[in-house]
Amino acid sequence: MPDAETQLSLDVDGTKVSAAYARPEAPWATVVVAHGAGAGMEHPFLRGFTQALNALGLATLRFNFPYREAGRRFPDRPPAAIATWRAAMAEAAGQAAEHGGSGPVWAAGKSFGGRMASMAVADGMPADGLIYLGYPLHPPGKPEKLRDEHLYGLTTPMLFLQGTRDTFATPEILEGVISRIGPSAVLQWMEGGDHSFAVAGQKRQADEVGASLAAPVAEFIRASSNQAPGIR
Repeated sequence: MPDAETQLSLDVDGTKVSAAYARPEAPWATVVVAHGAGAGMEHPFLRGFTQALNALGLATLRFNFPYREAGRRFPDRPPAAIATWRAAMAEAAGQAAEHGGSGPVWAAGKSFGGRMASMAVADGMPADGLIYLGYPLHPPGKPEKLRDEHLYGLTTPMLFLQGTRDTFATPEILEGVISRIGPSAVLQWMEGGDHSFAVAGQKRQADEVGASLAAPVAEFIRASSNQAPGIR
């Protein structure tokens, strides 16, 4: 059975957004998870991902950006998105402290959510590491319009999970970006995956696809933070 979630409301400069916190017994890390541009925190992909993380012993916090909470389609500008990320990370840290601690707190996001997490860290937001579930390096078909400048100043551990058929990241260009970032960044290709990690010929529901990414994420967090289950 999935761990029960606690429904929360985050204050982002006077705007309320929804969040959901799940905490297994004795978690060894917390992962804060943001949605992509076209779907909110209740998308089955994110639910499957966070529930699988919970089963591996990690606490999770999912949240909405203000535009999604308000029912708008166009994503928030970076200042609003960064403010939301700060509120979510602060809430996760507060939840951990309230329950006696739960190890490192990482920021993760699907596409837009992950890019905004990286911009928030570049802007000074504390995070023990970053997880990108399909980093949107450039718009499809426009590899010259890279979204990479802020990444080169980051030294926190970073895992890029990327489908080999993802049109938002030309493989050789992304590999070059990872190389320039340095040893703090690790790229893991998901063979045959598109931007949603769907693989042609594989009939998987979105929650199954999200759940399939939990194990490599947990492994990277454990290796990067020298943590083991039950150790804080």
